[in-house]
Amino acid sequence: MNEANEAGGATGHDVLVTTPSFGQHASGPWEVFEAAGVRARTASAAHPLTERQLIEEAEGVKALVVGLDPVTAAVLDAAPGLNVVAKHGVGTDNIDLAAAAAHGVRVVNAPGSNTTAVADMTMALLLAAVRRIVPAHASVTGGRWDRFFGPELAGRTLGIVGFGRIGQAVARRARGFDMDLIAYDPHLPAAVFAEQKVPAVTLDELIAAADVITLHLPMPSGGPLLGRAELAAMKPGSCVINTARGGLVDEGALAELLHSGHLAAAGIDVFATEPPTGNPLLTAPNAVLTPHCAAFTQQANAAMGTTVAADVVRVLRGEEPVNAVV
Repeated sequence: MNEANEAGGATGHDVLVTTPSFGQHASGPWEVFEAAGVRARTASAAHPLTERQLIEEAEGVKALVVGLDPVTAAVLDAAPGLNVVAKHGVGTDNIDLAAAAAHGVRVVNAPGSNTTAVADMTMALLLAAVRRIVPAHASVTGGRWDRFFGPELAGRTLGIVGFGRIGQAVARRARGFDMDLIAYDPHLPAAVFAEQKVPAVTLDELIAAADVITLHLPMPSGGPLLGRAELAAMKPGSCVINTARGGLVDEGALAELLHSGHLAAAGIDVFATEPPTGNPLLTAPNAVLTPHCAAFTQQANAAMGTTVAADVVRVLRGEEPVNAVV
């Protein structure tokens, strides 16, 4: 279903859905619009839309449900009837929140909807990378019987960068593998770390101590969090996992350090430019690469879509959204 009933409810306000993953594996999100009488249509351009494409497609709509599309001040200027922008996910880096506030446009998201999915994928990438699952599979299907050695996770130190919902969910899973845990998050009070019984450290301390670094922060300003110097300061033979934002890591430096052997492995689900055509990680050894799909489970898809759809309906009815960002 890609268009909701046009009658009744919230008086037929139009919603433009730009992300193809909205309601992709669950009818519930579309049914929320249909039950409210809200008309929803999908974008004609491929996701993510450019700023110009979004300006053209958003004309006359009252609500946007977006993925990675850039919701800039120019987009907001071109859509004077817009009431709400819903991020089909959690991170709102691609939405100009200050401009939205200035335009009186509400911004909502779906916090917690993909926590389990991303935490599971983090551990999957870690295991696949350090135990070399992908080349082992290729060996068997290619008619060979090569042997692949890798480290056990027990007793290794996992450094969690970003200790919100997802970081804490990763910590719970890593405990099941008997890993030692440390975490860095400049946005959280000390009480959160104490409650989770995970030592809080500085980023430099984490980089120096961790055998594995996993990233769960939004995109910072001023360049990658793990630049060339930070990656080079990691332990020899350590591993990087990124299921957060591509720009958090200097991808060129990461590829070089994988080639040199200083870093043993990497599991990467997100890239600075997607798809990552020409990215040096494509030819780096011991890198497991996936197409930004950590949140792609049937359960997360249903929860994410229904959560944002319900808040869109609330805003269009003049009600307060449950998950307001702005």
